[in-house]
Amino acid sequence: MNTLAEVEVNGRYYAWPKRPAIAICLDGCEPAYLDAATDAGLMPALESVRERGTSRLADSVIPSFTNPNNLSIATGRPPAVHGICGNYLYEPQTGEEVMMNDPRFLRAPTIFKRFYDKGARVAIVTAKDKLRTLLGHGLRFDEGRAICFSSEKSDTTTMADCGIDNASEWLGMPVPEVYSAELSEFVFAAGVRLLASFKPDIMYLTTTDYVQHKYAPDQKEAMAFYAMFDKYLAQLDAMGAAIVVTADHGMKPKHLADGSPDVIYLQDMLDEWLGVAAARVILPITDPYVVHHGALGGFATAYLPAGADRADLIARLAAVPGMMEVVGQDEACERFELPADRIGDIVMISGENQVLGTSAERHDLSALNEPLRSHGGLTEQAVPFIVNAPMADMPARPELRNFDAFYYATKAASA
Repeated sequence: MNTLAEVEVNGRYYAWPKRPAIAICLDGCEPAYLDAATDAGLMPALESVRERGTSRLADSVIPSFTNPNNLSIATGRPPAVHGICGNYLYEPQTGEEVMMNDPRFLRAPTIFKRFYDKGARVAIVTAKDKLRTLLGHGLRFDEGRAICFSSEKSDTTTMADCGIDNASEWLGMPVPEVYSAELSEFVFAAGVRLLASFKPDIMYLTTTDYVQHKYAPDQKEAMAFYAMFDKYLAQLDAMGAAIVVTADHGMKPKHLADGSPDVIYLQDMLDEWLGVAAARVILPITDPYVVHHGALGGFATAYLPAGADRADLIARLAAVPGMMEVVGQDEACERFELPADRIGDIVMISGENQVLGTSAERHDLSALNEPLRSHGGLTEQAVPFIVNAPMADMPARPELRNFDAFYYATKAASA
């Protein structure tokens, strides 16, 4: 039996859990989703957790995208520490734009690795395979104490690579469609099964925001999603785990009155001002799941040519209707805790109902069957933070961050 009192991870100290400590990341969970479903009487388990536990709002990290926030939750630190500052980045030394899903981009160990190294049993289930190798980095799957797989690729999991053979067959659920609510339901169902059979000390469950990108909080499809989640939350809670429910980011409508996306095309502007391709706009929301959002989000960065008048460009961009913040690299890194070597010369953040694009011709929006909903900026920073235990000393936002999830999960689990 492990007799450790706590484990140090990236300069923070986490209590050793006496019962399973679970963090659940509801991708894209704007707080209004929980409020709408609760008001409709569809989330009795969540209501019970809130009544006897602790419910707050927390701040996510900026940019409010999936990868930076999941890795912040996984490491307990902001992107300046762990290095993952988007789903996608530009490497000036190679001139290439690449997905930031390779562990070579990760600059800090995860909470999962540190606990595993101290003898803990660790389970991770993610909806998106793009996160699996990052979240599972440093774990060994040949010792029977670690499992890490995605619902997206659950039929190809192997004991050597994921700690479990064919998770789809093991769970008795078919591999879900990528663009479906079932992709997230698979995560919850696997969490319940793992809690019962694998008995992890630490478990992380993280979903996809397909539903949130398509449907507003009061729409029936969104209501059904949260009613589904509530049933699994009830099971996990009844099994005695300490649970924190949070999100990687919120979600806001980003369209005009006619339903068309309200887009500020940055590359087109900079091409006009500086010459074609003189500057390079990077959209860190870019990932393989473009049906969700058409690669349109609320945060962008730009690399400028030598000799460009940065102050003038910042002023001109800040004057564009719908732009919320335009700042230089130094200010952006200080305010948003970002790694300077992975951020361009300027950072741009759009307002609540606008998104940022490169050039109109580069974005295929044909798959957006509903009015665009997206994220990435400051208006999607507030997220739920709910613990199924009393936490008298837990602050509210902005002090409380979504990456405090395992600090409070392990604290509740050690009591």
